[in-house]
Amino acid sequence: MTVDLGLPEAPAVLAPRRRTRQLDVGGVGVGSDHPVSVQSMTTTLTSDVNGTLQQIAELTAAGCDIVRVAVPSADDAAALPAIATKSNIPVVADIHFQPKYVFAAIDAGCAAVRVNPGNIKKFDDKVGEIAAAAKDAGTPIRIGVNAGSLEPSIMAKHGKATPEALVESALWEASLFAEHDFHDLKISVKHHDPVTMVRAYELLAEQCDYPLHLGVTEAGPTFQGTIKSATAFGALLSKGIGDTIRVSLSAPPIEEVRVGLSILESLNLRPRKLEIVSCPSCGRAQVDVYKLADEVTAGLEGMEVPLRVAVMGCVVNGPGEARDADLGVASGNGKGQIFVKGEVIKTVPEAQIVETLIEEAMRLAEDAGEEELAGGQAGGTPTVTVG
Repeated sequence: MTVDLGLPEAPAVLAPRRRTRQLDVGGVGVGSDHPVSVQSMTTTLTSDVNGTLQQIAELTAAGCDIVRVAVPSADDAAALPAIATKSNIPVVADIHFQPKYVFAAIDAGCAAVRVNPGNIKKFDDKVGEIAAAAKDAGTPIRIGVNAGSLEPSIMAKHGKATPEALVESALWEASLFAEHDFHDLKISVKHHDPVTMVRAYELLAEQCDYPLHLGVTEAGPTFQGTIKSATAFGALLSKGIGDTIRVSLSAPPIEEVRVGLSILESLNLRPRKLEIVSCPSCGRAQVDVYKLADEVTAGLEGMEVPLRVAVMGCVVNGPGEARDADLGVASGNGKGQIFVKGEVIKTVPEAQIVETLIEEAMRLAEDAGEEELAGGQAGGTPTVTVG
């Protein structure tokens, strides 16, 4: 739902999506005809069915579209039927080392299976059997190539995990599936270095029409991993490359989902919800912008209506930014001018700025809900900017 606040519509995406084959991953479409999906991976032991389902429920609530679970043992494989059945979002089984768990995941009804050819024993010898089982069950396969686990022959040829090496590995495995007339594939070529990763996906996009799963592997702690992922994903998605993403962080998986969704919203690949625009503050600021922005953000947490709220701290950029937002404040001299739809509606003491902004945001959200019920159509992308 969007709210028509009479503001210009947000610009279109930077580039059209690269055309790909289409996949059905447990009811979630993956490919150029569908929105870019957000994935994460559970950190629980998969054999702990209740713990895993609880984490999947939390990820689902945060907006995760597809979830992956690790299957390193027979106990994990045995837990897959219950997890796949009870999860509210598609479950992808992550298989390394043992090809028998690929068949177990397909039999369990998993929405897809991720395989890493570089570390599955005699994988190439099993491709025909895997393709037959996956085709019978309608189960897509992700060929997940990682820089840290390339096939020895590829490493010997290229010397290290170059973009060319990653792509060669992925396309070789895809060709083996194609020999068995199996094409329900998506591919990832992950590397910890964003520059190498971006180049690998660019090369891969030129040489196939399979959907691509984007990821910077081992991206690091939250701050570093967010920067790496946003840089790499932005470079690729802005060119239309990428059909599903996973932000890999050394942090709770719910943070991966939040970062991933924010990246897509920033590129207009997902509808924007609440957006706080706030100035970085400087010597001109006449209010504590950091505190003001934090309090407004906390007060509006969970709002689903797409509002841009501007919180601004001085008279230089404040009025202009506040007018350009759906709702905003330009602060100075112990008071704040409150803007709605580009017009000043009131001036309040500094102590009442947060309370007033929250009240006005709630009123806009209520108006938007009534408009939707009345069958009104939304236009533009309302947002709340704090500066």
